[in-house]
Amino acid sequence: MADATFLQKSTSPLKGLVIALAAFLLILFLPVSDSLSVEGHRLLALTVACLILWVTEALPIPVTSILAIAGQALVGSATMRQATNNFISPVFFFVLAMFLFAAVVRQTELDSRFAHWLLSKSGTDTRKILLAFMIGTAVISSIMSDVPACAVWMALGLGILQQENLQPGSSNFGKALMLGITIAAFIGGVVTPAGSSINILGLILLADLGGGEVPFLKWMAIGIPMGVILIPISWVVLLKFFPPEISNISVNPEEGNSSKEPLNIGQKKVMAIFGIVIVLWILSNWFKDALDVTMIALSGSIVLFLPGIGVSKWKEASKGIGWDILLMVGAVTSIGLASRDTGLACWAVSSIFDGAGGISILWLLVAISTFTVLIHFVLPIGPVVNAVMIPPIMALAIAIGQPPILLVLPVIFTASCAFLLPLDAVALITYSKGYYRMTDMLWPGLVISVFWVIVLTGLMLLVVPWLGLVL
Repeated sequence: MADATFLQKSTSPLKGLVIALAAFLLILFLPVSDSLSVEGHRLLALTVACLILWVTEALPIPVTSILAIAGQALVGSATMRQATNNFISPVFFFVLAMFLFAAVVRQTELDSRFAHWLLSKSGTDTRKILLAFMIGTAVISSIMSDVPACAVWMALGLGILQQENLQPGSSNFGKALMLGITIAAFIGGVVTPAGSSINILGLILLADLGGGEVPFLKWMAIGIPMGVILIPISWVVLLKFFPPEISNISVNPEEGNSSKEPLNIGQKKVMAIFGIVIVLWILSNWFKDALDVTMIALSGSIVLFLPGIGVSKWKEASKGIGWDILLMVGAVTSIGLASRDTGLACWAVSSIFDGAGGISILWLLVAISTFTVLIHFVLPIGPVVNAVMIPPIMALAIAIGQPPILLVLPVIFTASCAFLLPLDAVALITYSKGYYRMTDMLWPGLVISVFWVIVLTGLMLLVVPWLGLVL
């Protein structure tokens, strides 16, 4: 986690722990709603407490994740067997595989090679450099977790800012560049299902809850237009809010350009392996039974370590695995499925979207996407947003006779729309460097979020029926 974050500054661990405990006891001893089971009521108390602990980091994220599992048995909302069975899911292993791929890409310096190539095309114009950084971040983030993608491009951006002697907090170009990298990582993360664990978790929940499956290529039919439209819009918005104080940089982007050097054997192997993985992901649209997205990712990561391949060694690659994120993904999956089993999901949807069945599908999609954007103020963690939102939206779709995929996909996509405040782990990477403040992200993030809702709603109405996902 970042070395200096808003959450750590604003809430001490002891205060966060006290708030979480108080919220747990308050909800637990409130009268049980007639429309909610006792198990669901207890799960609600546990969920709120865990959310507070995750957001405030009063306990380490992995510890809270373990508490979310054991807590279900402690409060009587599920048995320990049920909680642990729900913990292990394909998304857990998919995220593990992508962490390994990301580590190997960094070890072989393929990420730096691509970055230098793209930067060499932009020249010295700061506006073009901003666009190049956003495109580069989005492309990397579309096939790799958005956290390492953001970290890689931030490191390259910091090099330029420091060489130009642009100070944190006072440089408009610094604000635009750090915000642009963050926002592009989120946008790139929805271009393919592999772009973020949020996507895979959402799709797994959708399938587990009986809402249907979204093939890899059909997701891309929505995700690619999202990226192509939103990256240039975000670029223009950032330039309007933070016009660079310098028109050109003094550093020659060609200096140290490793992209002109021939590919070494390790880079060729990684590119070949990952290229095959991407092809198989696409082929999974027609061979669903034989080619599972998670199975392909795991198989590809195994190949990286086979004798004779020698791309990486486990001891080095395993250092890049975010075990805290893996534990949180498992815990969130478990809570999400428990909310379905205890009736908490159905109760939540009736409370939040009561009477929504009477409005048109257009405004219902807008309302769902907008609510998912705004819920990031209190639930800044994408997987948590999915776990909390998907079960009740599924129930809503069934209640009003709409295809579940049509209403749930906006939730899964918009769970990555987390640039109102830098509270998500991706945003905290750049926020920790001090180049922008909370409010610097809020206003351009709000404008871009509006465009996100508009573009996504249009794609849901135009592309999803054409893909045959709602039949």
